[in-house]
Amino acid sequence: MRPSQRIWEIDCARSVAILLMIVFHLIVDLKDFFFYNIEYLTGFWFYVGKLSALLFILTAGISCTLNTKTLLKHGLKVFLWGMILTGITYLYNPLTYIRFGILHLLGCSIISYKFLSDLSPVWLLLSGAIWLSIGYAFTPAIVTLPYLFPLGLVTGNFASIDYYPLIPWYGIFLIGTAVGKSLYKKRQSIFPEVTPPLLTTYLGQHSLVIYLIHQPLLLAILYILF
Repeated sequence: MRPSQRIWEIDCARSVAILLMIVFHLIVDLKDFFFYNIEYLTGFWFYVGKLSALLFILTAGISCTLNTKTLLKHGLKVFLWGMILTGITYLYNPLTYIRFGILHLLGCSIISYKFLSDLSPVWLLLSGAIWLSIGYAFTPAIVTLPYLFPLGLVTGNFASIDYYPLIPWYGIFLIGTAVGKSLYKKRQSIFPEVTPPLLTTYLGQHSLVIYLIHQPLLLAILYILF
């Protein structure tokens, strides 16, 4: 497999994350807009949503190790889209708008790797584990300053419909970079070369676009159906 080719299993993992995300947001929409008796803040559907986010963040970390030349541009693009969603959701609901969602997290994480790319996989893995441990021990922590939410430090009345603070989620990204530097040194697939179904890779290759358009499409379809 040529290094210039995409690594199919990474696209496949990202496609799984997208499908899980769409299913999770379908459940959210059914409860919030159509008053179905479904619980998504705890239990099975909660973990479906978190698994989707974990796969997104982990594969972002792996992908950063494959091409460092465009990280700054790509990271800024992702973060900018996060800020656009912040503005849109603020117009929809000023109380629960997206303050620091997964796009903000991924944008900051991707930009940061430019300064971490010389670290060994061992140090990246250790840093990720420490970061997660700090997050487990100290967040979410209640503070009085209202501007520390990107770090996972929030006020008592903080609310956001999508919230993935740097602590602890940046730790998952760091673990992803360790995986990328360890398993993908040659920038090629580590599994036998196969031709997977188009759907399993296509979604992963267009994850940002699908992320941005899936929720309006879901709501439009649901309004038509109901």
